Amino acid sequence: MTKLFSLAVFVLTILFLGCFFLWPIWEIIQGGFFNVDGKFTFGFFRIIFENNIYVKGLLHAIGSGFFSTLFALAIALPLGYFSHKYEFPFKKLLTTTVLLPIMLPPFVGTIGIQQIFGSYGILNSILLKLGIVQPSHVIDWLGHYKFFGMVLMNALSLYPILYLNIIASLANIDPAMEEAAANLGCTGIKRFFKITLPLIMPGVFAGSTLVFIWAFTELGVPLIFDYNTITSVQIYSGLKDIGSNPFPYALVSVMLCFSVFFYVVGKGFLGRQNFATVSKATHAATAIKPSWIYQFIFCGIFALIALSAILPHMAVILKSCSLDWYNSIFPDSWTLKNYRIALGHPLTIPSIQNSLIYSGCATLITLFLGIAIAFVVERTQFPGRGIIDALSMLPVAVPGLVTAFGYLAMSQAGRPFAFLNPIENPTALLIIAYAIRRLPFMVRSAAAGLQQTSVTYEEAAQCFGCSPLKSILKITIPLMSANLIAGGLLVFSQSMLGVSDSMVLAQKQQFYPITKAIYELIHMLGDGPFLACALGVWAMTFLAVTIIGASTLMGKSFGAVFRM
Repeated sequence: MTKLFSLAVFVLTILFLGCFFLWPIWEIIQGGFFNVDGKFTFGFFRIIFENNIYVKGLLHAIGSGFFSTLFALAIALPLGYFSHKYEFPFKKLLTTTVLLPIMLPPFVGTIGIQQIFGSYGILNSILLKLGIVQPSHVIDWLGHYKFFGMVLMNALSLYPILYLNIIASLANIDPAMEEAAANLGCTGIKRFFKITLPLIMPGVFAGSTLVFIWAFTELGVPLIFDYNTITSVQIYSGLKDIGSNPFPYALVSVMLCFSVFFYVVGKGFLGRQNFATVSKATHAATAIKPSWIYQFIFCGIFALIALSAILPHMAVILKSCSLDWYNSIFPDSWTLKNYRIALGHPLTIPSIQNSLIYSGCATLITLFLGIAIAFVVERTQFPGRGIIDALSMLPVAVPGLVTAFGYLAMSQAGRPFAFLNPIENPTALLIIAYAIRRLPFMVRSAAAGLQQTSVTYEEAAQCFGCSPLKSILKITIPLMSANLIAGGLLVFSQSMLGVSDSMVLAQKQQFYPITKAIYELIHMLGDGPFLACALGVWAMTFLAVTIIGASTLMGKSFGAVFRM
């Protein structure tokens, strides 16, 4: 029975991911590396690298990924270490607050960045009030520093992923190893770099790789910033020529190759240093309570980071409550009608309904497939379990923009999946895209639940005549229900606010999900931007509730969901 079930899961996983993950990637490779005669060529690649605009876009994308990761690491590493090592007032509240950015869509926060740093935004208004600048010489912050704005937005949005990985890795370290180092005279900062940092390096690598790939391929933030000289936007702009022009394929292939390259290089240098789980901890680490001065410093650091991270979204909230906000520190007039209108606008009502349908169906798919894969990996000795485990995690490492472009490519007229053409109706492909992209979250959540649930419960039930399947349904799944609910909430909420898939695949207004509706509202004249902010606040509230729920249910193991 178990062997038959494992084989069925193996075949189903291979077919599903083969058709809707590997096949789209193959379509991209074909379009980028093969000419009209079907012959392999690097000609398209050569032309891409000979074009200064494309080269500049690629350099900007790499720079965005690198500096976003660097800044995110500079934020997350000390936060994770201080949180794990020390006790200080309001610790639970502050450590929860620093997770807020993961609950706030970065491309929504970008609207707030524009309101803060725009020519007639909050910062210039403050400088005018203080007499530092003159009305005729306001500083165009975003005009001169758009790239820095993108990096800042990415880093402030993505550092919680690194923070969660670091916290989970620190919790896995056996305190006896640090104690032994201290007994030998290795203390303080030296012990951190000689002992602690090497032990948590796998977690740092996992989070850094994820942050880099997400920042490298981010589409929503540069679109809102109107930053066109970056690869993701260049690909988005080339979608209209996908049927006849090979260069969008070549550009996506370049992005895919660079993503894989950076992953492999990072894995080669850092992935080998997997010391964090050499042995199980002999006892739990005890947080130290430092002097009141250090407690005050730690509180200040956490509060400052949290405030900086949520400041753009606070600006979005203020703008959503205003009728007009121009060249002033605070809105000129206040109202709550934007929230009511946002939920009654002809563009937003269908988008909310669509997102609920797309995300709900995707969550059900990932729930059933994720549990099945996790069970085969954690509870059986099936020979192919390593293959489906690795395959199910690959979507984390492949940019969402790449897979979305691949879906467009494979559904062109004359292709095997032409019946799924999203130009006509993107529902099926959006559900599949959301499910594929978020499957790793569910697999890791379910695997964490199985690891925490002793197999002896199932064995005991079977000794009393309970079949293997019944023991799983009656014993195991109820015991791991918190992890499954957490994974489901994470999949559902992240699907509701997915950007790349939504922007690329939803091309007719009647099928727009929430994120595409927000993007369209931002570019409307009149009250469009204010309604976009109101809809963004509704989305942020929803995402915050679901993420807090998932984090509460899974505790410290929540960070394992973001491991590759």
